[in-house]
Amino acid sequence: MNGIPAVKSYCQTWVAGWNRFWFTPADPAILGVLRVLAGAIIFYTHLAWGRELATFFGSQSIIPADYRAQLVDSVSYMWSHFDWLPSDGWLWPVHLFALAVIFCFTIGLWTRVTGILTALLVISYANRATGAQFGLDQINGFLALYLGFGPAGRFLSVDAWLRRRKSRSRALAASTETTVGANIAIRLIQVHLCVVYLFAGLGKLQGDTWWTGLALWGAVANLEYQTIDLTWLAGHLALVNLLTFSTLAWEVCYPFLVWHRLTRPIMIAVAIVVHLGIGMAMGMLTFGMIMIVANFAFISSDWVRNRFDFGEPSARASSA
Repeated sequence: MNGIPAVKSYCQTWVAGWNRFWFTPADPAILGVLRVLAGAIIFYTHLAWGRELATFFGSQSIIPADYRAQLVDSVSYMWSHFDWLPSDGWLWPVHLFALAVIFCFTIGLWTRVTGILTALLVISYANRATGAQFGLDQINGFLALYLGFGPAGRFLSVDAWLRRRKSRSRALAASTETTVGANIAIRLIQVHLCVVYLFAGLGKLQGDTWWTGLALWGAVANLEYQTIDLTWLAGHLALVNLLTFSTLAWEVCYPFLVWHRLTRPIMIAVAIVVHLGIGMAMGMLTFGMIMIVANFAFISSDWVRNRFDFGEPSARASSA
């Protein structure tokens, strides 16, 4: 019987911690920064599709519409709005509308609506161009989804500016209020990013080249992705081994060490170096940039407001 109170207390502690983690009201400032940065990359990504719009999304595209059905045993849940167009003449009007929606989301205009629509558009484009998508589309998708449902329009946005003009009072500006929704959106981005890194690291552990320490050489020696000649590393295999094992250790440890305030700066700093290196050396700059943006979810909103003060009072002051 003496153990029952201890178990009850243990469970209550975990429940309290769970509620504190997910449901503590938070300042949405970092969501505004993420919206601007991620939105700009998403806009550029979809703007680039315009160079070969019919090639990838037209009725005679290089990726047949039934390709998706083959991937899921002929039961396709990978919908795309391109499947509903009556003719290729609608490609450009629909594409321009999508760009307008993503642009409005980036600047924070009608953010909740344009955010959700942006997430749906990212998913739709990726589903239609299934054979051409990669990690960039997936990170774009989950960032747009969480930012769309969260209050990402309450900071650095046209919506926030319009609210302040309408209220005629800085002290009552709704853009500075802490909300549970902001915390949930931030936590979802953080947890999802940790899951991405964890499974990427565990996946690498299944490859022989990562155990031998030569995986990095295989990446830099691949002429298909090479934008900077790093083949000189062939004469420094010890360095290749060090970089390979260091990258692997960082990726596997990231989901556990990024939560602690002492190790968080190290994890984020390494993430910036790794993804900038991948972007510059392997020609995947947009992927490297979106991963860096996702890592910014671990930056404090107080830190953001102290450096991007546009005349708004702090969230803590407004909620006190």
